[in-house]
Amino acid sequence: MVINEQEKKFQLSRRNFLKAGVAASAMGVIGAIKAPAKVANAAGASLKYTAAAKGQWSKLHPEHDYGSATVHFAENNDQWLGTTKIVGKVKNFSEADMGFNLATRGLLPNKKTQAASLSFFFRHPFGAAIANAGMFIAPPAAVEGKSSPKKLEIPDPEQMSQHIKDAAYFLRADEVGIGKMPEYAYYSQKLTDKAGLMTKPVEECVIPVTERLPYVIVVMVDQNLQTMLGSTGYDGISGAMSMKSYHATGNIAVILATYIRSLGYNARANHAFNYNAVMPPAVISAGLGELSRTGDCSIHPRLGFRHKVAAVTTDLPLAPDKPIDFGLQDFCRVCKKCAENCPNQSITYDSDLVEYNGYLRWNSDMKKCAEFRILNEDGVSCGRCMKVCPWNSKEDSWFHQAGTWIGSKNEASAKLLKTIDDMFGYGTESIDKYRWWLEWPEMYKYPAVAQAPQTH
Repeated sequence: MVINEQEKKFQLSRRNFLKAGVAASAMGVIGAIKAPAKVANAAGASLKYTAAAKGQWSKLHPEHDYGSATVHFAENNDQWLGTTKIVGKVKNFSEADMGFNLATRGLLPNKKTQAASLSFFFRHPFGAAIANAGMFIAPPAAVEGKSSPKKLEIPDPEQMSQHIKDAAYFLRADEVGIGKMPEYAYYSQKLTDKAGLMTKPVEECVIPVTERLPYVIVVMVDQNLQTMLGSTGYDGISGAMSMKSYHATGNIAVILATYIRSLGYNARANHAFNYNAVMPPAVISAGLGELSRTGDCSIHPRLGFRHKVAAVTTDLPLAPDKPIDFGLQDFCRVCKKCAENCPNQSITYDSDLVEYNGYLRWNSDMKKCAEFRILNEDGVSCGRCMKVCPWNSKEDSWFHQAGTWIGSKNEASAKLLKTIDDMFGYGTESIDKYRWWLEWPEMYKYPAVAQAPQTH
């Protein structure tokens, strides 16, 4: 909700009064924070930590910017993907089985979602303009193609990794990582006719995904802090924030993939307008985040939820980064702020992880989430969990930096950060001075039924 002037004055005066006291109190417990963060929920399980290889970061960004979080580096193996415990065979998903596509197939409980599933992102004119621009980078010719027959010799994969990261930063990426591409991150089937899911058998709307390239380059773009601070998280600008960042990362991925193919190597861009794979495992493998309470969404230690990603899968010889652990599993276990503020109660309050498709995660409800995002009558889609998450819910300051440093230590410190965050009302307010956009509430009350342009 948008806070009024009286509430704003009270909140500001309360913050000024409390900050000094909270800072002093926090300093008293920092010395007691010694225990390493627990990861996953498996008795006796442990991670093997190794130092990051020298020189893996780029020249433009000599060190990865994790903000103030305490970050460890972990091995990627058959039992762990970063801090995510692998407990069985992880099966490849068909793109037709993802949340919004289940709606298009009429498989969500609320049948109104079927008609609206193809066009809900287009209900805000600004977001629609960005989404339409994304269609230019959606065709197969934009994301894939034949590599040059003349292959550039790569004597030093680490140097090439630095170069690729520099190229991505030059193209305005906010974060870049390189990982070993998990085989299970690839879709088993890719959609070729999204609109056809309404009337045709699913088998007529998909093709098998046979690509299995060994490396993945993940590019990440900030969704814009100021806009998020002004938004409710589920108003009209929410969809535009997503589309803006999807478009930006998609452009970077398309350019990088084209560049790599010109060097004689296979490369395919994966972005929101044309995916061949799911992104969270790639993000984790590339050292850009951990899996969060929301289920299959990742959080970056500096940007939190406030990002979108695209990726390039490739066989270009590269030196992969390490997955990271910044204490998020402990933090999400005790925080639950996203669950408390979810408009549709799609996010679980459970403390324990559950087995899902061969790995451990929190058991949040993807279908309920998709239903609300499609039929939201207060805006377009939803990013409320992003809005309220303590990892990205406030203006950057020494106080926030100290808070995230504390929060990355262990469960006790996570509880402290959550308490401070709630005390100041962070994440649950909409700050008027950042609300630069126009709203058209009359567009949100009725689910749109016109078909949106196809994304494949």
